[in-house]
Amino acid sequence: MVTPALPGSVIGISRELMALRVAAEIEDGSYVNLGIGIPTLVSNWIEGRDIVLQSEIGMLNTGPLAEADQIDQDLINASCQPVTELPGCCYFSIGESFAMIRGGHMDIAVLGAMQVSEKGDLASWNVPASGRGKTGNIGGSMDLAVGARKVIVITEHVTRTGEPKIVRECIYPLTARKCVNLIVTNLAVIEVVSEGLLLKEIVAGLTTEDIQAVTEPRLIISPDLKELAL
Repeated sequence: MVTPALPGSVIGISRELMALRVAAEIEDGSYVNLGIGIPTLVSNWIEGRDIVLQSEIGMLNTGPLAEADQIDQDLINASCQPVTELPGCCYFSIGESFAMIRGGHMDIAVLGAMQVSEKGDLASWNVPASGRGKTGNIGGSMDLAVGARKVIVITEHVTRTGEPKIVRECIYPLTARKCVNLIVTNLAVIEVVSEGLLLKEIVAGLTTEDIQAVTEPRLIISPDLKELAL
């Protein structure tokens, strides 16, 4: 999404490249849950690595998204997209799946977001104006947000109408408070620290002023600020 605050030629990186950047944050040996939406793309960037993906519907060691000739409708991720199996893949009930999550056995949860606050609060399940009432789309995000050791949010930097998704205070119903550790967007990489939001990487062609213009809270500029690395 190009916003008026950005140079006209800059649209940021694609969702696929956002997922690649998140994959670089995941250490080998990690157990990881990928949330609905953009997070599922991360599965396409970890081939050959020692990373175990868990789907909360009851599947462990899932592989990349399935190609047309690999589709098995019984093998799906959180977004109900067909996925592949990796050697050692196993299946279990959703009760056991959430016991893993609530028991603190997920090293990382990669989640989408409607809003993230400067304190790391996450709103990811309901936009009241969407007409879904009080139900929204809760899924397993609340359990993952508090159950995982690290939460990485991957999201477009602004909404389709150009409004900041990184805000001072979330106005949408919260998923969890102070749970987000890192935010990766199509424009920047931002770490949530005790002092606020630390801008660590920006897309080539943008300035810190450009990022600040589409971010509601005041950003802390890292002394090691660099071009977003892929």
